[in-house]
Amino acid sequence: MIELGKKQVLEVFKKKSFGVYLRDDAKEGEGVLLPKKYVPLGCDIGTKLEVFIYRDSDDRLIATTEEPEIMLGQVRMLTVKEVTGIGAFVGWGLEKDLFLPFKEQTVKVVPGHQYLMALYIDKSRRLCATMKIYEYLTTDHNYVKDDTAEGTVYQIHETLGVFVAVDNQYHGMIPKKNLHGACRIGDHVKARVVRVRDDGKLELSLQEKAYIQIDIDAEKIMELLDSYCGTLPFTEKASPEVIERETGMSKAAFKRAVGRLLKNKKVQIVDGKIKNYFQG
Repeated sequence: MIELGKKQVLEVFKKKSFGVYLRDDAKEGEGVLLPKKYVPLGCDIGTKLEVFIYRDSDDRLIATTEEPEIMLGQVRMLTVKEVTGIGAFVGWGLEKDLFLPFKEQTVKVVPGHQYLMALYIDKSRRLCATMKIYEYLTTDHNYVKDDTAEGTVYQIHETLGVFVAVDNQYHGMIPKKNLHGACRIGDHVKARVVRVRDDGKLELSLQEKAYIQIDIDAEKIMELLDSYCGTLPFTEKASPEVIERETGMSKAAFKRAVGRLLKNKKVQIVDGKIKNYFQG
């Protein structure tokens, strides 16, 4: 059976001036055309070739020996080439661009930008791209608690948190409680595995373990002080909303880091403001 959207080995059974026709071992149907420009030298009746099957501009099955950037069921970063009135078109390494319908877009896409997408077959039996990749991700990984994982943000849920495709193939999520600072779809993130759930999905955090994170946060506060000319116009007593907006930290994390800096005599608190220790 000739399968759309996949690479498979087919046999040449007919030669024409414009190419060769291929079929599978079952020798069913009329076969599929491999255009002349893709036919390798020395190809003859009975030659077996590994090809990728898709549809041409007239929606006919067509074979190619070119390597697509994505195959059926896979998830890959693809570049948007054009946005039209009916949807977007995406480059995927083949002559005919891949269609990304509006209904399969999770954000408004921009030509030249890359987004994480999967390849699927629509109701008209055409290959299309989708940014709704949740069902294409797996849990077949070797991650354990406290491992470092990298991935791409592909969905943001207002109450649950941020969904991340770890290694662009595994299920991961940063719960809202572990999220401080803004994330956008398409962002590349480096996170710590907080927990591997019973179903294999990864719970992530952008924060290191507390004893490590304190030093990271303290350094960030010192950088903020420099950008504020040595004085932050608030302390750890400010509201959680102000602290998160200005620093990207939770109030608890900010308080811990300020405590470390006070202990190490790198900052001082004067008149409700945090200042460099030697600023006075």
